[in-house]
Amino acid sequence: MLTIGILLFDEVEVLDACGPFEVFSTAARMGADLRVATVAREARPAVARGGLPIVPAHTLGDHPPLDVVLVPGGVTAAVERDPAVLAWVARVRERARITAAVCTGAFILAEAGVLDGRPATTHWEDEDELERRWPAVEVRREPRWVDDGDLVTSAGITAGIDMSLHLVRRLFGADVAVRTARQMEYDWRE
Repeated sequence: MLTIGILLFDEVEVLDACGPFEVFSTAARMGADLRVATVAREARPAVARGGLPIVPAHTLGDHPPLDVVLVPGGVTAAVERDPAVLAWVARVRERARITAAVCTGAFILAEAGVLDGRPATTHWEDEDELERRWPAVEVRREPRWVDDGDLVTSAGITAGIDMSLHLVRRLFGADVAVRTARQMEYDWRE
């Protein structure tokens, strides 16, 4: 069984975190041998953009081993300055098969040093900032997601759903990915 960890934090974009959560939890119902673990710095609800509280199942120190780590975007400035979260990202990335980011989650990965010398994408309105602040990142401006083996990033918001379906396809096969998209009534094109 694979464990997919999704980082939660205050001001996370709801769909950046919950879209992939829905993809992976639906994929499990469609036969993928996986579980989803939500992880936050503290054992308290993360208050997402728009005010939605999301209760994490685990903290940075008590989650199960993660095979896939997904860092959503949102307003990431505070997380980018949080040494505990940045150290966690660097640490879990070493053991995970895949590290992924949605939207400005790429900023958190970049600040943790994960994107140096690697291709990555983010929301279209944040591409210039990603390129300016982290010039070692090879910013890709057009794709919905960029798959660079152990590192996968997506453009903004709904692109995280597309990327997550791509990861389901990669990890569990096209049939599971197609059935997951159909179950979600999501018009997905690889």
